[in-house]
Amino acid sequence: MYNPTVARLTYRALLGRRRALILFLLPAFLVLIAAAVRGFNGADDQVAADVLGGFALATMVPLIGVIAGTGAIGPEIDDGSIVYLLSKPVKRPTIIFTKLIVAVAVTMVFSAVPTLIAGFVLNGNGQQVAVAYTVAALVASIAYSAMFLLLGTISRHAVVIGLVYALVWETLFGSLISGAKTLSVQQWSLALAEKVTGDGLINSEVGLTTATVLLVAVTVAATWFAGHKLRTLTLAGEE
Repeated sequence: MYNPTVARLTYRALLGRRRALILFLLPAFLVLIAAAVRGFNGADDQVAADVLGGFALATMVPLIGVIAGTGAIGPEIDDGSIVYLLSKPVKRPTIIFTKLIVAVAVTMVFSAVPTLIAGFVLNGNGQQVAVAYTVAALVASIAYSAMFLLLGTISRHAVVIGLVYALVWETLFGSLISGAKTLSVQQWSLALAEKVTGDGLINSEVGLTTATVLLVAVTVAATWFAGHKLRTLTLAGEE
């Protein structure tokens, strides 16, 4: 299910100059914010939770997910180079799964790692805040990567749609409207973060069991449908 050649090509596409610059800027900005907040306010558990929840999990993780998820396959479909990959004797589900692994790895490295660093900068991992949000970033990276990889497979406007989801649904509606919170990857990942801290610093609108089921279901469904869409795309190209 994992093809090293496909993985190498995907890494090369994702870590090109333009995308790599954006991928590095967001984590660097988070760490800079963390250092500034620590310098002005000192170590404060609630402030640390607010910064990591408000910027790292609510903004940085989904944006990096958009870049990695859509970038893993979208550009190849747009410029037609996907035809060369599909002409090789590699199963379509293997292509999707490999690209998902790469997208997840990139999203985790550029979101979970800086979240952990920023958490230690903010309060030295007091009340397990840094670890809690790192766990949330890790699980959110998987779901976001699968969702945005699917978007990159089915739409030429995947980046725009992904940005609308990340900035409007997750950040705006997902934080203000009760019904929308239940359908938010951010809230699902917060349920795991809440379990790690367990002291009221972090709160999720979704229970842990429900959040876990939804995270797994969305990831599996998005991955399966992306593979199905890629098979359909192959047939269309052959016709």
